[in-house]
Amino acid sequence: MKSGLSLIVLALAAAAPSILYAQDKPADKAKAEKPADYEPQIRTTKLSGTFGGQRINYAATIGETIIKNKDGVAEVAVVTTSYVKEPRDPSRPVTFLFNGGPGSGTVWLMMGAFGPKRVAIPGTGVDDGAPPYPIVDNPDALMDVTDVVFIDPPGTGFSHLIGKADPKEYYGVTQDAKLVAEVIRRWLNDNGRWNSPKYLGGESYGTTRSAAVANQLMNATYNDVALNGIILISTVLDFAAGSDTAGNELSFITNLPSMAVTALYHGKATGTSPEAFAEEARQWAIGSYASALLKGQKLRGEERTAIRRELARFTGLSETYLDNADLRVTPGRFYKELLRDRGLTVGRLDSRYTGKDYDSAGEEPDNDPSFYGIDASYTAAINSWSRDGLGFKTDREYQSIGSIGGQWDWRIGGRDTNAYLNVTPYIGQALRENSGLKVLVAQGYYDFATPFFAAEYALSRTGIPQDRISYTYYGAGHMMYIRDEDRSKLSADIRAFIRAR
Repeated sequence: MKSGLSLIVLALAAAAPSILYAQDKPADKAKAEKPADYEPQIRTTKLSGTFGGQRINYAATIGETIIKNKDGVAEVAVVTTSYVKEPRDPSRPVTFLFNGGPGSGTVWLMMGAFGPKRVAIPGTGVDDGAPPYPIVDNPDALMDVTDVVFIDPPGTGFSHLIGKADPKEYYGVTQDAKLVAEVIRRWLNDNGRWNSPKYLGGESYGTTRSAAVANQLMNATYNDVALNGIILISTVLDFAAGSDTAGNELSFITNLPSMAVTALYHGKATGTSPEAFAEEARQWAIGSYASALLKGQKLRGEERTAIRRELARFTGLSETYLDNADLRVTPGRFYKELLRDRGLTVGRLDSRYTGKDYDSAGEEPDNDPSFYGIDASYTAAINSWSRDGLGFKTDREYQSIGSIGGQWDWRIGGRDTNAYLNVTPYIGQALRENSGLKVLVAQGYYDFATPFFAAEYALSRTGIPQDRISYTYYGAGHMMYIRDEDRSKLSADIRAFIRAR
């Protein structure tokens, strides 16, 4: 889920499978050596709570789904946590959710936004401190409008490969999507929910996964699963829009509006409101700035001077710095430079957060203050809730931010291996071939991991019907649910999306 947590890092450090298994205790290793004997663990707890103003009885089930290879040998244990209203209703909506990374467990969406319990942290710009962390009832959980199933793909949460399973078969855009689609079909079978309205949702790389899983579900040669809605939270679909690779001008355009609202937030720019300043920055970025960047070194004289002046107005950076950067400021440099005069850096996942580096001389920050300010509380909460609250027994460590990104296969469909990953066409095809499908896009203004303008750019391309895509925006970062007001708004927006089917 994120760079410190986000996309999580769209290029997480590589870690061999042996490292993952080194965390296992002997009992787990024994199971891994004998996949034929692997017995899935399933725990169900009957609970009740108030969600959206309604008192609801529900069953919370945490359990393993075993995925076998073509020879019938168990290779993956996928842990899902489902919350199902009782008495059960086969026509009630069900929503499948996952986080990103690749390598991020569903801890963030479950314990931060949509689970019946959440961890309470101080809020924007304040470190989460030391335990104990309050685990409280979450009235913003979606149980009044939909049952919810959280899915942890292998290498995330408690999910893992078994025995001699080859990571190459499961760690990749398409491989992962096929597995998650199979888990969803299995859940529909096991719970008698084939005719329920179905929603799919993810955060960060989880939005990439949503597009790929939708493609697997809706374009299968067997067991085709039609969806009612796709929920994209902090969206990344076209990776060219966020790549800082030398020579790629697109990322400078799509990051500019995020820089503008961040500069405004920290008093380095002037505007009437984040919404108005963001719109002004959008129009300038896609117009004058894009034209200037495409001219490359042919941009000279007064035209270059005018662009530099406006770029300084939007970013809050000095014209001298922008001139030295050739009018092209990467996000990493922006985090360090914007508040250098105050001895502070700004966050990547949430640029409202500030941090203090070892010194102020570097080019990029030492770390992301918007990640290290919240991670310990979420890790403590998911372990406490899963193990003690729901009774899941395991010696495995919960992988909040796993290390599988370095093994990820980013190729899809036999495409050129040098091409940027772009799964947006999957969304377009799904919309064109399913007239009942809708898409909700939720974006934070202060999110550099998945900038809001990059999401808008990707989803406005040719072949993507625009009439069933809706956008909601938040005065927040990548994880807009860490602040009470934004979590409640996000929940209300998704409730309205589901109710409007």
